[in-house]
Parts: sequence; C-alpha cells; structure tokens
Amino acid sequence: MRKLLITGAALILLMGVAAAANPPMQTPQKFAYERTVRCNLDYLLFLPKGYEAKGEKKWPLMLFLHGAGERGSDIWKVAVHGPPKQATNLVEFPFIVVSPQCPDNQTWNGDDLLRLLDDIQAAHAVDTTRVYLTGLSMGGFGTWSLGLRHPERFAAIAPICGGGQILDVLLAGRRMDDLKTMGIWAFHGAKDSVVALEESERMVNALKKMGLNPKLTVYPEANHDSWTETYKNPEFYKWLLEHQRAK
Repeated sequence: MRKLLITGAALILLMGVAAAANPPMQTPQKFAYERTVRCNLDYLLFLPKGYEAKGEKKWPLMLFLHGAGERGSDIWKVAVHGPPKQATNLVEFPFIVVSPQCPDNQTWNGDDLLRLLDDIQAAHAVDTTRVYLTGLSMGGFGTWSLGLRHPERFAAIAPICGGGQILDVLLAGRRMDDLKTMGIWAFHGAKDSVVALEESERMVNALKKMGLNPKLTVYPEANHDSWTETYKNPEFYKWLLEHQRAK
C-alpha cells in the first residue's frame, strides 16, 4: 500500500511538472459585426425675438431634458414644464431652446442628444461657447450624465431633482480642465419623495472632493417639484449667461 501511495504521489508530481511546462494558452481574438442604429427624436424649437438665421448675431442655446412623465409621442407634453413653458410665456427670452421628447419606455441617450445638438448647431445661429444643459427628474439624471461625460460641450449645466453615477464623476476627473470651466448648479426639494435629496447631495459632494465648486440649492418645503421655483427665477437664467466656454 505504501508503495502504491508513493507511486501516486510521484504521478501527481509529474503531472504538475508537465502542466507547468505546457500551460493552457490564452490567445487574443477579435469580434466584429456591423449594425445600423436609427434614432428618431421629436423636439420643440424656440427661436428668440430678433433671431435671424443668417444674421451676424449668435445666440446662446439651452438644451432641456424633460422628466419621465412627458415621454411619448405627444410633443406638446414637453412644454408642460421648464424652459419651453417659460419661453412661450415671456416676451424676452434670449435663448434658442431645444426640447427633445424621449420615446415611451426609454431614458435619455447621450449619443442621440449629442447628434441632435450637432444638427441644431450646424443649422442655426448658435453661439457654441454658450450652450447650456438642464433637465428635471429623469432629465436631471440625464443632465448629470451627459454633462459630466462631455463637459467640453457645455458652458454650464443645471440638473434639477436628479442624481447620477459616482463613476461619471470619477471619469470626468480625467477632463479636469473642461470640468473646472463648466458651471454646475443643482436644485432639489428637501421633502422629495420621488428622488431623494441625497441623490443630488452625493453628486455635489463627490465633485467638491475633487476640488470643484458646484452649487446646490435646496428648497426646504418642496417635494419633487423643485423645477417650478427654479425655472421662474430670473437669477437662474442670469447665472447661465455668466458662463461661457473659451473659443
């Protein structure tokens, strides 16, 4: 029996030596396929008083992302809240306002929004150094995501009652020069029962830890609707216009 055990041990040892001499191989491979992606986005376009497509004046642009309740195929739902509503009600509103509508059962897709923005900027008299991004609820989440992933595209962002991924903050740190020159002002209701205030606080605190200085306004008595107070405040639009990217 002892001789058999020794033989077995020797066999295992020999197998180990053989495996070390001929380890399993990993080889690099490639996988590729072609796909066609079609995007259809309806949007409301507001052109300010005095706008001339071929005029010398370039206008600031605001990209507005609505919340989950305005998704669908009725484009006029987009004007229920926010800048498209304000633009209609005010005589003087010095922004081109682009308000896309997210399709049913979807969330905001950053690639689609950038393609739309490119198309608008190519076709209209847009001051590309003064492009602003804002949105509420689901649009607040979209604002955090798109703004942090592409800080070079926006002079300022204003996410309202939203939140985001800390990973987006960390990755944005690789674009610190662009991030430092992008204004960030978040808004939230202290009693928000849909998206907790902590969602905005977490994003703002993460940016502060990176040495940035984002603003956060908390409405003590507001629930989820922290957008009405924000978008009717003239100081909000004044703050946006104070921010401009270098050419």
